[in-house]
Amino acid sequence: MSRVVHLAPPPVQSAVLRYLGGYPAQLLAQAQELIDAGRLGAVLQKRYPDHHEVRTDKLLYEHVMALKQQYLRSSEPLSKVAYDGQIQVIQQALGTHTVASRVQGGKLKAKREIRVASLFKDTPPEFLQMIVVHELAHLKEKAHDKAFYALCCHMEPAYHQYEFDLRLWLTARDIGQLTA
Repeated sequence: MSRVVHLAPPPVQSAVLRYLGGYPAQLLAQAQELIDAGRLGAVLQKRYPDHHEVRTDKLLYEHVMALKQQYLRSSEPLSKVAYDGQIQVIQQALGTHTVASRVQGGKLKAKREIRVASLFKDTPPEFLQMIVVHELAHLKEKAHDKAFYALCCHMEPAYHQYEFDLRLWLTARDIGQLTA
């Protein structure tokens, strides 16, 4: 005689876990409460009411180079800084740093690029600052380790708070709780 076992469907992953996996349960519960109450977007818009004017590749390049000059003068030069509309969709990332090596004559030349997801054109300035600092830190530190995050915090003391709030902002955007 065989028994039929009905398995319950797996629980639906809450919207908060998509960007906030790895954070303490208490923070996740607070975020979930704001989501359930429909207040996450309003809380973030009150905390970050401003918008930046860095909307073109030229202005982004100037912004990145000013930070690089201030904090990373001796690092390798950047050949390109640009917004990229394909980053989040294709690479599941918010920014990228790339190094392309080419043979030029008898020498190997490396070109370094920073690309920032186009969604940052419409974020509060603190979030643009956070992603730029993150990508610049990769010029010195390749891995996401203690030295990397120490450098991020040196360039932007509120780095960790902005990163967490950006994750909340992305969640609010995905669930339609942000107003234009």
